[in-house]
Amino acid sequence: MSKPDEQTISVAMTGASGAQYGLRLLECLVAAERKVYVMLTKAAQIVIGSETDCRLPGRPAEMTRFLTGYLRAKDGQVRVYGEEEWTSPLASGSGAPRTMVVCPCTMATLSSIANGASDNLLERAADVVIKEHGKLVLVPRETPFSVIHLENMLKLARIGAVILPANPGFYHRPAQVEELVDFIVSRILDQIGVPNELMQRWGVAND
Repeated sequence: MSKPDEQTISVAMTGASGAQYGLRLLECLVAAERKVYVMLTKAAQIVIGSETDCRLPGRPAEMTRFLTGYLRAKDGQVRVYGEEEWTSPLASGSGAPRTMVVCPCTMATLSSIANGASDNLLERAADVVIKEHGKLVLVPRETPFSVIHLENMLKLARIGAVILPANPGFYHRPAQVEELVDFIVSRILDQIGVPNELMQRWGVAND
């Protein structure tokens, strides 16, 4: 049995505010020549439409074609899977990528992952990454956090997931919203081992 492709990364977007983070992450992964498996909840599609100029079609195959053009990806570089597409490689440890990012991540999705619900492909894909000891990065976008939220995050952190809240810094003196988005996306890329130069590093002077 061949090993899963280490260059393939799963990216899920849910209905939390912050669609810009997820779309920018996809853009950077495509530019870094990574193959990307994409999962979008119905709520994510609504939020993307309300927060950005991106208007996604309804079906996974149509979204695949749309995102391929939107992200300027190569043919076959981006593949969108539906929430009930249980025959996808994401559903099994024998074929799923070992790296997954949920960006942005709702508290409902975080809770489902923390409790192993696996009621849809996104939750199952995260469960597979956990059980296969892969890299799972969750980007929650909520404030304030309740005790329930914090307990779920602690539970996931203890089993190795990375909790990376969408809390951009300001020490780089951002002048545009895009710079705040890039701050978080840079942190995500660092966590999953994708080189990037989206922002100046702390303590590193400009040339």
